[in-house]
Amino acid sequence: MILQAQGLAKAYGDTPVFSGVDLQIRSGELLALVGESGSGKSTLLNCLAGLDEPSQGRVLIEGADLSAMNEAQRALLRRAKLGFVFQAFHVLPHLSVADNVGLPLLLLKQPDPARVHAMLEAVGLGSLAQRMPRQLSGGQLQRVAIARALVHRPALILADEPTGNLDARHAREVLDLLLAQVREQGTACLLVTHSEVAAARADRSLRLNETGLQPC
Repeated sequence: MILQAQGLAKAYGDTPVFSGVDLQIRSGELLALVGESGSGKSTLLNCLAGLDEPSQGRVLIEGADLSAMNEAQRALLRRAKLGFVFQAFHVLPHLSVADNVGLPLLLLKQPDPARVHAMLEAVGLGSLAQRMPRQLSGGQLQRVAIARALVHRPALILADEPTGNLDARHAREVLDLLLAQVREQGTACLLVTHSEVAAARADRSLRLNETGLQPC
């Protein structure tokens, strides 16, 4: 099992965000997470990644309990095992497109320009490798973020609305790329989405509300 969440809950003061979240994602599975705006989907992703502390429960990634780790250990696990696609992109403005995509490999001390080029080609940005982020559209920045998330072949991809800034064609291509990574590399993927089209391509879909997760 790649990811397990057991009895996960999050609250800010007296305000609950979610509770009773039990979740498992296997290798080679794409799971869609849907819910209303403000239902806590992004907060749940942050808790699953060890970027935020849950109020209750625990998260295990390939059997490693995040609650038993210090922040440095969690950071090393994220670097090696996880790929992130954030709504806000988090592309570094002072690095070129190629350098942004290659950053996970550089942090792992495994630079691989050929792999970076292949990922940029896969998301349709091969000709823009030396552009700076300020020269790209929102949709292009989203594809940079997706290429960066996949380049080091992570065990788990956490994708927060990865098609939200894309037109229909590029959204379909991104979903194709995520599915290929899942099927061919055995990666697990948790996809947060408002798109019924995206959710329909997942192996299964769950809806988040204050009381936990329910099948769609």
